[in-house]
Amino acid sequence: MSDGLWAETDALFALTDLTPAKVAHLTDASLALRMGDADPALVEVVATLRDVDPLGERFGAVFRSTFDQLYDGQHTGRYRWDQLYKTEKTHFGTLIEINLRREFSDVLCDGDLLDYRVCGHDVDCKFSQRLGGWMLPPEAIGQLVLACTANDQLGVWSVGVGRATQDLCRTSVNRDGKTAFTAAGVESIVWLHRDAELPPNVLLQVDPALVDQVFAARTGQQRVNQLFRLVTDQRIGRNTVATVAEQDDYMKRVRANGGARSTLQLEGILIAGGDYQAHRIIAEQFGTVVPAPGEFVSFKVVPALPTDTAPTVELDGTLWRRAAAGEKPWHPAPTLPNTRRT
Repeated sequence: MSDGLWAETDALFALTDLTPAKVAHLTDASLALRMGDADPALVEVVATLRDVDPLGERFGAVFRSTFDQLYDGQHTGRYRWDQLYKTEKTHFGTLIEINLRREFSDVLCDGDLLDYRVCGHDVDCKFSQRLGGWMLPPEAIGQLVLACTANDQLGVWSVGVGRATQDLCRTSVNRDGKTAFTAAGVESIVWLHRDAELPPNVLLQVDPALVDQVFAARTGQQRVNQLFRLVTDQRIGRNTVATVAEQDDYMKRVRANGGARSTLQLEGILIAGGDYQAHRIIAEQFGTVVPAPGEFVSFKVVPALPTDTAPTVELDGTLWRRAAAGEKPWHPAPTLPNTRRT
């Protein structure tokens, strides 16, 4: 922060129990404006939410799970926003409100007037796919708003806190008496996380032609095999597996003993599971994407030659390397260690 902004911050600290260390990372321009306005409640809410989720991992996981909850891919095969009915899209805001309340129960409780109460301050939760599209009811005017946006197609999400004062809201209202932020109101929002990366929906990130090939397979097992055969070196979540399998026992379709692991092993393809530390380490050693817990990454391997310069990993007593782009494995893959989850 600049010296001038720190001076404003010090003045604000006299009004709150915040410390410079707690909000040193709140450097965006909109927060500077709010500090000048001496809105200690807003800064306290921002600092609290940043403190419990500094990297946005918890917020991002809630957005991902809420999209997946609406798609219900395990039973419908859906994985895109445009596959939802209009009423389902409208329901997203309600689900986000509920799911955030559940995830952040350590700092969020039910509000007296609005959705939440944070550090003794009422906060209304609003979602819109469009920046600035949050509809504000009469009871939210003058209050703090947790403004949320997310776009699964683009793979981004944002969460910020703003105060819906009269001068920052439109004068017009809809037939329900709701209004929205003006452009200045949107600018005044303090972003906790802006255009952060959404946990991947891999079916939206790969070539649509590959997705068509996956879903063209007749059985759930064949579709899961195709998924890990065609979509390599990318993080694949359990929900994606469930969407492709469309079966209750979808995880069985990934495992060895007749699942994708044993079938694709014969084709020189390994499937690393993020629930296993050994698998994560091996994926990193091979130089592929490392799966997070609850995710998988498939990748092709070939026996290493003495002349190879690529990273090698010893498995089953043999040195292996990741297959180069376009290189077809010519030997069955080794077996990944069956280790305890971490």
